Amino acid sequence: LFRSKQWYQRRVAITAGILNRRQMVVDVIHPGKPNMSKNDLKEKLATMYRTTADVIMPFGFKTDFGGGRSTGFALIYDNLDALKKVEPSFRLKRFLAKEDKKGGRRQRKELKNRKKKVKGKKKTEMGSCKRKKKKVPTATLR
Repeated sequence: LFRSKQWYQRRVAITAGILNRRQMVVDVIHPGKPNMSKNDLKEKLATMYRTTADVIMPFGFKTDFGGGRSTGFALIYDNLDALKKVEPSFRLKRFLAKEDKKGGRRQRKELKNRKKKVKGKKKTEMGSCKRKKKKVPTATLR
């Protein structure tokens, strides 16, 4: 009935030397499936273009009416530094590993409210969530 294999084809490909990337329109034929995952797409493009999956940015995929075929855009960067330099932050957040938030929710709220009470350079100095300890005078030996 349906073939379970996906098939990838690039339609338009441009090499953007200044941005250190290749950009292309990608057609994906996926019979029997509603759509395909971006991670599968990244891995398949990585094998096709002999690079790693972490420097590929697929986005803007639209499934044609009736399913079975999707069209979107893919950017393949020369290295990870070029990707981080050029790509917008919302796409980086979407595909790169997420960093854990430091401190608990209550600590972040308290820090935010403490920062409201000071101006200028002192706000950046308040960076940590720790409260300042009072200095304890040390006993002098005679």
